[in-house]
Parts: sequence; C-alpha cells; structure tokens
Amino acid sequence: MFKRKRSAEDFAEEIKAHLALEADELRSEGLSGDEARRKARSEFGNVGAAREQFYMKNGWVGLDRSIRDVRFALRSLLKSPGFAATAILTLALGIGANTAIFTLVHAILLKNLPVVDPNALVRVGDHEDCCILNAAASSREGSYSIFPYETYKYLRDHTPEFEQLAAVQGGGADLSARQAVGNAMSHSSRGEFVSGNYFQTFGVQPFAGRSLMPADDADGATPVAMLSYQAWQRDYAGDPSVVGSSFYMNTHPVTIIGVTPQAFYGDRLAETPPDFYLPISQEPTLGFYSARNKPGLGWLFLVGRVKPGVTMGSLQEKMSGLLRQSLGELEDFQTVHGRDLLAKAHVVLTLGGQGVANMQHRVASSLYLLMGLAGMVLLIACANIANLMLVRGLARRAEISIRMALGAARTRVVRQMLTESIVLACLGGVAGLLLAYAGTKLLLGLMFTQVTVMPVDAAPSLPVIGFAFTVSLLTGLIFGIAPAWISSKEQPANAMRGANRSTQDGSSLLQRSLVILQAALSVVLLIGAGLLSKSLNKLQHQSLGLEAENRVIVDMNPLKAGYKPQQLQGLYQQIEDTFHAMPGVEHVGLTLYTPLNGDTWSFYAYVQGQRAPDPGQDANTLFNRASPEYFKAVGQQVLRGRTFTSADTATAPGVAVVNQTYVQKLFKHGEDPVGKHIGVIDIKNSGDFEIVGVVEDTKYQSARDQPEAMFFIPMLQSAHISPPKDLDSSLYAGEFVLHMKAMTPGLEQQVRKTLASIDPNLSVDHYQTFEEQIEGNFSGERMIARLTLLFGLLALVLAAVGLYGVTAYGVQRRTQEIGIRMALGSTRGSVVGMVLRGAMLQTAVGLVIGVPVALFCVRSIKYVQSQLYEVAGRDPGVIAAAVCTLAVAACIAGIIPARRAASIDPAKALRAE
Repeated sequence: MFKRKRSAEDFAEEIKAHLALEADELRSEGLSGDEARRKARSEFGNVGAAREQFYMKNGWVGLDRSIRDVRFALRSLLKSPGFAATAILTLALGIGANTAIFTLVHAILLKNLPVVDPNALVRVGDHEDCCILNAAASSREGSYSIFPYETYKYLRDHTPEFEQLAAVQGGGADLSARQAVGNAMSHSSRGEFVSGNYFQTFGVQPFAGRSLMPADDADGATPVAMLSYQAWQRDYAGDPSVVGSSFYMNTHPVTIIGVTPQAFYGDRLAETPPDFYLPISQEPTLGFYSARNKPGLGWLFLVGRVKPGVTMGSLQEKMSGLLRQSLGELEDFQTVHGRDLLAKAHVVLTLGGQGVANMQHRVASSLYLLMGLAGMVLLIACANIANLMLVRGLARRAEISIRMALGAARTRVVRQMLTESIVLACLGGVAGLLLAYAGTKLLLGLMFTQVTVMPVDAAPSLPVIGFAFTVSLLTGLIFGIAPAWISSKEQPANAMRGANRSTQDGSSLLQRSLVILQAALSVVLLIGAGLLSKSLNKLQHQSLGLEAENRVIVDMNPLKAGYKPQQLQGLYQQIEDTFHAMPGVEHVGLTLYTPLNGDTWSFYAYVQGQRAPDPGQDANTLFNRASPEYFKAVGQQVLRGRTFTSADTATAPGVAVVNQTYVQKLFKHGEDPVGKHIGVIDIKNSGDFEIVGVVEDTKYQSARDQPEAMFFIPMLQSAHISPPKDLDSSLYAGEFVLHMKAMTPGLEQQVRKTLASIDPNLSVDHYQTFEEQIEGNFSGERMIARLTLLFGLLALVLAAVGLYGVTAYGVQRRTQEIGIRMALGSTRGSVVGMVLRGAMLQTAVGLVIGVPVALFCVRSIKYVQSQLYEVAGRDPGVIAAAVCTLAVAACIAGIIPARRAASIDPAKALRAE
C-alpha cells in the first residue's frame, strides 16, 4: 500500500534521497561531484519538487518512488550490458525450464474439461481399467470403475440425484471410415461409443449440425455419428457438406449428423482423441465384441452431472447398494466365490471435471519429478545471480558511500537494489517465457511420440504467465535481498579512503556458501542423471529374444473390413502371396499382436491330466496366434521341435508352440513338452492342442518384466471354449510382420498400396519399423533420462560459472596480498595452488553435502526407484563419475583465475590502489 500522508521528517528524507539519486545520475553523465549536486538541487527545485507535491497531493508517493527506482535500475543495467546479459540468460534458463514444466502440469494435471460447469461432474469410479473385463474380475478390492451396459442402465434409472448420467466406452473403437460418395479411400480412424445423453451431460453444443440425442441410442435407430472438429479439419478440410453425408464405417452405412466444438476433445485427455462419437446401440454392429449385449462384461465408464445440494456420501452409499443389486443377477456372482465378491462390491465417486484421468495418473509422477529437477536448476541460477549481485554491489561501494554521505537512508539503498534485482528477474522471466514455449514443444515431442492430435497447447496461458511472473518476482527477492542488505551496510567514510582496499568483507562467507550450495545441488542432479541414463542403457540393450533389424510392423483389422471367419483363410493366403511378390521381402508373418506393442491376450492353458486352477487363482498364460513364418519374421528362435506349417489349417489337428517359461512353469524339470497336449480353461476336452515346438522367451508385455509363460496356436485353429466367440474373435489377425532384405525408401507407401490392391476396405491402421515399436516402450524413461541429464549439465555449467566468478573476484580483491607474497619469494606454482585449493575446498564441501542428499533422494522417492532397471541406487561407478565430473569442472573454473593470479606483477600490485 502507498502512503497518503507523510511527516516533515519523511519529506526531508525523501528530498535527500531524490537529491542523491539525481546527483548520481548527473555524475554518470560526466559532471563532477559538486557540479552534479548543484544541478540536482536546481533541477529538483524546478521539476522534482513539483512532481513531489503532485504525488503527495494525490497520495501516489510510493508510485513515484517505484517509477524512479525502475528507471534508475534500467539505466544502471544498460550501463553494464555484459552483467545484464549474463544474468538475464541465467535466469531465463532457470525460469524457462520451470515454466515449461508447469505448462504441462497445468494443461495435463490441473485443467478441467472444456465443458459447462465441470465442477458439477462426478465420475463413478476411482481407477482406470481398460478396456473389456469380466464383471466378476473387474473390481479392485471390491471397488468398481468399469461397468456392463445393463448395470449402467440400472444405475441411471434409479439415481434421480443426477441431472444426467452418461456412459462412455472404456477403451476405443477401431474404425475403417470412408465417404460413401466418389472413390474415397478408407482410412483408419478412432471412434468411441457413448450414450445418447453424452453431449447433454457435458453441456456441449455442436460446431455444426446437431448433437447425439437419446433417440439416436435407441434400438433400431438410424446409424449416426458425430465427427470431431479436429478430424473434420484434418481429414476433410472443414468441408460443410460432410455434415449430413453418408459414410461407410466398418463397411456399414452411417450418417454424420454434426461436428463437435473446436475446443472439445472428449471425456478424457488422450494422445489419440476420438475422430467419431457413435451411439452405444451401434456397438454390436460396428464393434467387435457385442459387449452391449453381454451383461457380464464391464466396458463402460460412467460420468454424471449431479443436481445442486446432493450429498456425495449418501449418493455413493446408495449407488453401491444399487451396484450389488444389479451384479447379483449375473451368473458369475452365484458361486461361493462370487457371493464373496458381491458383498465387497462398491463404488467410489470422484471429481469428474478432468474427465477420466487415465493420462493424468500415468504421467503425474514424471511431471512432478521434472518440476523438482527444474526447481533445483532455478535455485542454482538464483545462487549464481546472487553472487553476481554481491560482486556488483561491492564494485559499487564508492557510489553507495557517496549516496549515503549525501543523506540517503539505508532503506532507500536496499529498496533501490531490490528494485534492480526484481527488474532483472522480470526481464529474465520474459526471456524464460520464450524459452518455455520451445521447451514445452520439446517436452511434448519427447512424452508423446505417437501423438496425432494432442489437446495440450505449448503456448503459455494466463495461469502459466502468472506462474512465470510469480516465480520471477520471488526469484528477484531471493537473490536480491542479501546483496542489497550487505551493500547497504557500507559506511560513507569508505568513500574517502578507497572502498575497494579491504581484503575481508561480510559477503565472502555468503559467496562461498552459495558456491557450496551450487556444487551440492549439481552433484545431486548429476548422480540422478547418471543413474537414470545407465538404467535406460541397460533397458535398451537387454536381450529381448528377437531380431528387429530390417523388419516392419503393419497393423490392420479384417473384421472392420467386413470379413467373415470363413473368408479369412483365403485373405491370409493372399496377403502372404502378394507381399512375398514385393521385392526384398523374405518373410511374412501374421499374428494377433507383436512383441512390446502394448497389447496382450491371456487364457490359462494347462497340461492334459493336470488339475484346472481354482476360481480366482492367478494362473493366466499369455496367448497369441501365429502364421508359419511369424517366428522367423520376428527373429524368435526355435529351441525344440518345430513351428507351424501350411498344413496346420483350421481342419487339421490342433497344435501349439510354447515358450521356455511355459515349460518351466507347467512341466517338471527335464520333462520333454513336445508331444504333450494342452487345453484352455473351461473346455470340455483338455487335449485340444498338441505341443509341437518350444521357442525362445521374448518379452511381450513390458521390457522391464521377466518373460511370461506363453503359448501360440495357428491363425485359424479354434478350441471348444465357452463362449466360443471369446477365442474365435482372435481368428482376425491384428498385425503382420515383413522381414526385408534391406529397408528401401518409399516402403511404407508401397505397403499401403499393396494392401489396398488386395481389398480397398483393408486399411493400414499403423505402420512402423520393429525397432521403432520397441523403442517406443522406452519413451518415458528416455524423456526422464534426457531431461535429467540436460538439467544436470545445465547445473554443472552454472555451478562452474559461479565458482569461477567467486574465485576471480577473490583474486581481484587479493591483488596486493598476492603481490606481497610474490615479492617475498612465493613462486607462481604456490600462488596457483593457493587459489586452486580455495576453489576445490568449496567444491569438496558441496560434494560432502550433495552425495548423501542424492542417495537419500534416490532411496526415498519411489518414482525414481521405479525408473531404475538393474541399477542400484548406490551405484559406485555413477557416484564416482558424478564426483569426478564436478571436480574437473571446478578445477577448470578455478585454474583460470589461479593462473591469472600467478601472472600478477608484484611491483604493479604494490602500486595499485
């Protein structure tokens, strides 16, 4: 608050301060001290007094002071461009790094959905299961978050506390979409099945056309869909005629009735938001599982808008009871085990303003860790600037002494220097915003390597700008308060006797402490970067049991192209023959999914004669299908027996190939599995498949985990499993692998054209090399390791610069002392050693503090521990490398001023000031 009234003493003090300031400004223009003071009094009487009286009359005295302080600070910085540029760049790096991370934290973790009154939205559930689960197995300690369609309807119809309760698909729908007019090519799209009141629940109005309505979700309704604004612009150039036109989706006609708003990206933040929103009633036709018609399958998330005044606790208790009533009618809950599960069944209501927070939970730990690392870099930058400000303040001793001799109060000097540091910090904040924009784009590229449309804008928003301003203001105060206070303690008499003669001052201890702080924080970041980089290297270079070189993965889906099971044999044969005819193709392998692609199927395949697992027992085995050339295509070695051949057709005897872990898990040590029979749980005949071969272990789910037991069967062979569709839906190949003699330019376009030549309705859902698919599993670890290394190197440079500055200034202050030492016989080597010992001592103290802190952080931060793969938190090699790196940097930073000190001419030093 600005003062509106002042006493005569305050007024006199202000006049003295203004006179000192005016005299200082005029003296900088070349006038002598007496001339400057006389002219200042004259100008102050004509201009300053009038301005002072005006501000006093209007109560703006504080504003006048602030404006003058800012003007003086800017002029002062312009006179020292080297200092200003160094300080602004240092601050820009620290503030920019923090602002870039905060941009993502705000956009991903703090921002609500762009819908009407997001605070009134409630999600039924507290975890993110995906995508289709058996109702009896979809709870976590009794808590349900994904529901069957019949359960959704029961909850919706019995909870008037909701204005609307909407259901949304837990996963996503793969669609092959093309316009019905002309010769439009089909392309792979992402869809989502939603209830008819979906857009009403969120309060979203269409950009064009109309929204889905409950009538569109009724049985027998005309198939319709809404198109997302992003897909409308990307795929159809914003053509207005798209609204009302017909599309073929998975070969079925659908009418586009509207376009979603530009800002709307769905009910959750996702790397691949839906292109189309379709009514749940169309899922049995356009989907692949007919989940809508299966009351025992959980596949829907529920989000509702509650009425005002509803108590969440009572609503949660009521919905838990309704859930038990609905699930109690299912067959899975009629057994003893099922009744135990039913008794524990309940729901947890959570805030729904951010939507289904799958991504938020997945990346939160990474972002918070990066925020902490960036904060450490900012602390190091602040310490550096504080040292610069101390040196600058000591260099201005004469000026400050004169100002105080003219009557300037200590508070006036402190305020002026604090203003200068805050102005400097604000300039660094502006530069940091520019760096933050580029840094955010870099972070998005590292975090989301497969993004098509990501609703996270790299441009700073108002909250981000406010964050940058707040950080800048706090930074200015943090690094400015101590130098300002130390400078204000200067005695005016020092101006009369050479202010720069003293070799000891109150700032030395603070300067050394700041250097120690920088060294400690730097070694913490370097150790963290070393551990994460070593972990990433081990993760990337482990043996995966496959060969990725010269191989490409092509995703497709014959089901959405309209193929029936009886047509698949001809299709697969045609794919193999057609692609074998392409130049350079060695092997073509069809499969459900490939290693480390993020998808798995599982059943329990047990050996004939063994007892089936008990209900609820964790006995799953990974399951996959493979064509005869699949194992050669992915480079998976056959250890015993054979793999599949062209004779293993749908009508041939069932055969299976298992991996090493399956043999170790289900067979006695030394027992030969070849020739044994296995079956899938719930079958009537446990000997459906004869094991004909054993293949090497390879990792399918996670590169971090150990290989899991796994069995393969031929592409078109089935089993007597109940219900049949659970296994028969796996007849549809999801991918095929091309093993090439060499990678050639234009291969992707050639693959797309070749597949389209087989059937125009077959689209390439995704194309990438096998190496890219495997590397995609390490994107999170790679981002954290690279950014930690970047922050560590940045901290190292800032710490080295800080040490250099303090050492160089100390040498300058001790010029006469060094001259006397050399005149008395000290050698150049002893002078170099003396200066270097001081620099290395500060670094050593920083290491003594920093290494234990780093070890404590690694041990106590669970996320850091979870990121390490086959690397101990106390890795001696990493610690030694970090310590040596900092020591070398400190030695380089200290040797330069040390050599400069050794080159001092004793005679000149003794004649100096």
